[in-house]
Amino acid sequence: MKIDLNSDMGEGFGPYRLCDDEAMMKVVSSANIACGFHGGDPDTMARMVRLAKANRVGIGAHPGLPDRLGFGRREMPFQPDELRQQMLYQLGALKAIAASEGAAVGHISFHAAMGNMVNRDPVLADLMMDAIVAVDAGLVVFVTPDSEIERAAKRARLKTLALFLADRAYDAEGRLVARGLTGAVIKDENAVRARVRRFLHDGTVETIDGGSLAMPARSILVHSDTPGSLELARTVRSEIEASGATLAPAAELAL
Repeated sequence: MKIDLNSDMGEGFGPYRLCDDEAMMKVVSSANIACGFHGGDPDTMARMVRLAKANRVGIGAHPGLPDRLGFGRREMPFQPDELRQQMLYQLGALKAIAASEGAAVGHISFHAAMGNMVNRDPVLADLMMDAIVAVDAGLVVFVTPDSEIERAAKRARLKTLALFLADRAYDAEGRLVARGLTGAVIKDENAVRARVRRFLHDGTVETIDGGSLAMPARSILVHSDTPGSLELARTVRSEIEASGATLAPAAELAL
């Protein structure tokens, strides 16, 4: 079996680094690169593209809301067409930088609040997916299983790849537990290892209330801003390899 391991990367800006992107790029198979709004800047984006190319890691756009102070996690009252243009602006910037480096953007993964807003509104989701098709119909869209983004992407005939978030807790309905709640972010190495092992062997994850949730995903995400993210990513990779699976970038796995 092949599986993707991805991380949101390049989310610092200027001299500020959120994690050790150079080391993380040697662990993952796909990188979701911040495009300058919630994090990132032109120089950082170019550095991420060069690192991804050197390590044969799949390159993806990670657009978010223009809110550095809130790290793109606070919803903002934009109109649908405003969100569409913000996404296109960020996607276009990364595609241009990648092309200048002899590389290509293969996938797109919405960041935080932007993704939450799109996932709540099927009309907005269709608007965003149609915009992606107009730019590059070959892009893979990262989705959470049974979400509005997944349904809209399939209506637009875009390829999708479902995510399992190894460092975030799920409720019984398959929703992510809000970050402010106890147990929402999973930092313990042994806990992450057990979750990944269960996902790989059984295709399920334990919910925050102790239940069992089916998780039909082919890609595992580790957030780079989770404390100890590099070691967590290494833990996830070791479990993937121990299970007999091999790593592959998103473009090779999407349906």
